[in-house]
Amino acid sequence: MPEGVRSIVTNTTPLIALVAATGNLEILRFLYDRVVVPYEVAQEVRAGGRDAFAVEVFERCNWLELIGAPSKLASYLENSLDRGEASVIQAALDHGVKLVCIDEVAGRRVARLSGLRLTGTIGVLIKAFQRGYPVSIPNALDAMRARGIWLGADVVRYALEQARSPIERR
Repeated sequence: MPEGVRSIVTNTTPLIALVAATGNLEILRFLYDRVVVPYEVAQEVRAGGRDAFAVEVFERCNWLELIGAPSKLASYLENSLDRGEASVIQAALDHGVKLVCIDEVAGRRVARLSGLRLTGTIGVLIKAFQRGYPVSIPNALDAMRARGIWLGADVVRYALEQARSPIERR
């Protein structure tokens, strides 16, 4: 595959949501050869403290490519997004990664305008499910909700539709 196709830069919310959904981040390792986490995103994950459920899982993932210094953000990113989302887009542009994982609407819009491809937590779950990763989409959605992660009704409907077999979808 060309560079950038098996690489992804991820934001904070998807990391936390995937831990909530599956209990770990192995789903990212299943799908991607390179998972880049900007400095600002790592700081946001860690801001939950050692007692936050995702921090310990995140710290154990020595295969994540953590950027060790704060991003030098383009002014349009710095002025339109929070630091996490802005750093994801900046890191993707700086490191030649074409795919970003962002759930927030504003971040997704700016990523598209920056010429990047997008996925989000639900997209990762569905792609992994479709490629044979052992994840139950209904259980993952329930686990995310149990951790207080808000999911819109349209997103839930779409995820459940994608989780059904092709025969069931007819």
